[in-house]
Amino acid sequence: TFILDRITGCFCGGRAAISIRTKARSLAVGHQYSSLGTQPILCGSIPGLVPKQLRFCRNYVEIMPSVAEGVKIGIQECQHQFRGRRWNCTTVNDNLAIFGPVLDKGNVSNISTRESAFVHAIASAGVAFAVTRACAEGSATICGCDTRHKGPPGEGWKWGGCSEDVEFGSMVSREFADARENRPDARSAMNRHNNEAGRMSLNDNMFLKCKCHGLSGSCEVKTCWWSQPDFRVIGDYMKDKYDSASEMVVEKHRESRGWVETLRPKYNYFKPPTERDLVYYESSPNFCDPNPETGSFGTRDRVCNLTSHGIDGCDLLCCGRGHNTRTEKRKEKCHCIFHWCCYVSCQECVRVYDVHTCK
Repeated sequence: TFILDRITGCFCGGRAAISIRTKARSLAVGHQYSSLGTQPILCGSIPGLVPKQLRFCRNYVEIMPSVAEGVKIGIQECQHQFRGRRWNCTTVNDNLAIFGPVLDKGNVSNISTRESAFVHAIASAGVAFAVTRACAEGSATICGCDTRHKGPPGEGWKWGGCSEDVEFGSMVSREFADARENRPDARSAMNRHNNEAGRMSLNDNMFLKCKCHGLSGSCEVKTCWWSQPDFRVIGDYMKDKYDSASEMVVEKHRESRGWVETLRPKYNYFKPPTERDLVYYESSPNFCDPNPETGSFGTRDRVCNLTSHGIDGCDLLCCGRGHNTRTEKRKEKCHCIFHWCCYVSCQECVRVYDVHTCK
């Protein structure tokens, strides 16, 4: 189940040790919001929630739709980024049934591969993104626009509009999504690190958005505010992090609370990962054949690109098994004409395409 703790994620070992420290800002329940827990939302019926998440749901029920939407857009972005690869994120349950499906047993996220790292990061970023956007749109009463850390305006513009409060959105993601990752084992440490890397991608990609004011768009005065980018930007950014993810090894050591597993970089001659990089410690399967242990559905019947020499090509995507070809008729608009003024009329044409699928 996709769920993560506001605790320290520690990657220790030698001089290349990494330690993640999260901000102290908290969503501790105040008296003014305690009544939210009595509202008739069926938090108890959501599968896979741990007690901490259940309390969060009951206390902050008004932002739970945004949390669910964030998981959904994270899954959809994952499927877009890996649409032409052997693993195309279909191990994530397509019904998008709220929070549980992303990390259910039998998914790719049940193993500690770079694919799992990406799923955790993009889902965590999605929650932060959706909550931040909802706050800026006024969908929730417990949050709003960001009025902190604006700094002085620049030449020719002044602060205005609604700067999106990505710190609040990230805090919600941290409180809810990290709630399961409180174990002293390597997998929890890996998940916490990748979850935080996903959230930090939002901060790294915030940009100044401006609007001109004046007669006939003269832009005599310009007001600006901080805005999140389109989530596709976050997906592209995290896909680059996936491609350059750092392989780690697991180490055990004893602390006052008992045995603790930590991670350190496997190769000392590479630059150690930063808090913005993705980490993993298990090799990925080839995803050619169905395997419930790794969450692989295989590539049988997947559509492949006959002319491509990349991973989406029939040679690589079909893992050497070959491919089948069938013809497919599609109705499309054609011979479109613009009429003054102002509409476009089109005819409907039937075109025949070759569709190639893996054996």
